[in-house]
Amino acid sequence: MKAILLFSTALVATTLASCGGNADGDVAADPNATVVNYTIDPAASKLSYSGAVLGVKAHTGNLNFLSGSLTTDKGLLTAAELVVDMKNYTMTDTNYAPDGSEQGTKANLMGHLMGPDFFAVDSFPTAALKITSVNGNTATADLTVRGRTHSETVTDIVITPNAADSSFTATGKLSFDRQKYGVSWSSGSKDYVLNDMIDITVELSGKAR
Repeated sequence: MKAILLFSTALVATTLASCGGNADGDVAADPNATVVNYTIDPAASKLSYSGAVLGVKAHTGNLNFLSGSLTTDKGLLTAAELVVDMKNYTMTDTNYAPDGSEQGTKANLMGHLMGPDFFAVDSFPTAALKITSVNGNTATADLTVRGRTHSETVTDIVITPNAADSSFTATGKLSFDRQKYGVSWSSGSKDYVLNDMIDITVELSGKAR
C-alpha cells in the first residue's frame, strides 16, 4: 500500500572511469557506459495504487517514496531497491460520501487504510521493494508490506535515460494479493467485497551517481 525498513544491501557500486562531474557537481552519465547507478528523486517520483470494491467502485491514490536506487546495464534494469512512505496517502478518486457524513468519507477511508484492518502504519510505516532478477522488461522482486515479504512480478518496465543531464525516468507495474501480507479486512457482506488484488504503478525520476 514497526521499524523503518532499510536497504539490506547496497546496490552495485560500480564507478566508471569515464564518468566525471559537471558544473553543478552531479555525476555525468556516459551514454556508452555499461553499468550506470541511479538515485531516485522522491519529490519527482510516485507510486499509484488502485483497489476495487467488486461491482461497486474503485479507490485510487498515490504514495510517496522515501528513498530508492536502481542500476542499469546497457540501458536495461539489473537491480533496484525502493522504500515507500506508508503514512501519507493522496486520494485521487471521487467515490466518497460528502464530508460530514457518518460513513464513506475520504477521511473515513484514510483512517481505515492506515489502521490495523489494512496497513497498520503506526507499526509498519514503510513498505519496500527489492528487485531480485530481471528478464527483459519483467522482473522478480521481494515486496515487503506489514513486515511480511513475498516474491512478486513487476511488469512493463521501461527505463529512459537522458545522457544530456544524467537523469532518468522509469516506470513499471505490479499487482499483489493483499491477503498474503495480512491486509485481510472483509466487510462480511457478499454484496460489498473488496478485491484481494491491489494494482500498483511506479513512476520514478532521478539522477546518475
